[in-house]
Parts: sequence; structure tokens; C-alpha cells
Amino acid sequence: MVAGGTEGVLFLVARVLFGGVLAFMGLNHFMQVDGMAGYAEHKGLPAPRLSVLFSGGLLVLAGLSVVLGAFPVLAGLALATFLLVSAFTMHDFWAVPEDQAQDEMTGFLKNVALAGGALALAAIGTSAWAYSVGLSAL
Repeated sequence: MVAGGTEGVLFLVARVLFGGVLAFMGLNHFMQVDGMAGYAEHKGLPAPRLSVLFSGGLLVLAGLSVVLGAFPVLAGLALATFLLVSAFTMHDFWAVPEDQAQDEMTGFLKNVALAGGALALAAIGTSAWAYSVGLSAL
């Protein structure tokens, strides 16, 4: 249980930072559909435009769920899954020319670290969270 007081406020700030950034990343998918779909196509993703739109929706919904404390286990697992899949499919630093490898490795490591955070939220998602809407599927 994440209690109120200082601990609850810090956890709320963490949720806003974590979920808010991911939700913003999702909005960026909608604002940059053509460019992101071109990159997804270059990386070999099937239905690149649909993939960009679907992943954008997932990021927005799951990110806002983390912020609000709604369905945190589902949101955390969905985010972790997306982040790990995209790390390996979109940031394959081992398969790009040397001049692109560092940027792709940075993207890969960022996604893996964020997936770890999402899994941590999913792990504590069955506990009551202070300052949340308190909706849960589990």
C-alpha cells in the first residue's frame, strides 16, 4: 500500500513524470504519423501506419492510467510489453551501420529501463495507491 503523506505525494509525482512522458510520447505518434510510419516501414514492421497509431493509443491510454492510478497492473504490463518489443524491433543497434549504433543503443536502453519501471508499477499495482482513482481489474 502506498500511503498518503510525503510517500504518497512522491509516488504521485513519480506517476505523473513516468506516465505523463509516456502519454506524451503516444501523442507524438499521432502528431508525427507519416515520419514514424516511414521509420517503422524501414524497420520492417507490418502495417507501419496502423502500428504507429495503435502504439500511440496504447502509450496515451496506459500512460494516463499510470498517472490516474487506474488499472495499474494492466497499464504497467501493456507498457512493459510495448517497450520491450519496440526496443528489439525499432532500436536494433547491433544491426545498423556504426554511425547509427550509438543512437539506437540509447533508444534501446531507454526502452528497457522504462520497461523495468513499468513492471515495477505492475508489481505494486494490486496495492492501494494514494491519490488515485482506485480502479483495478485485479
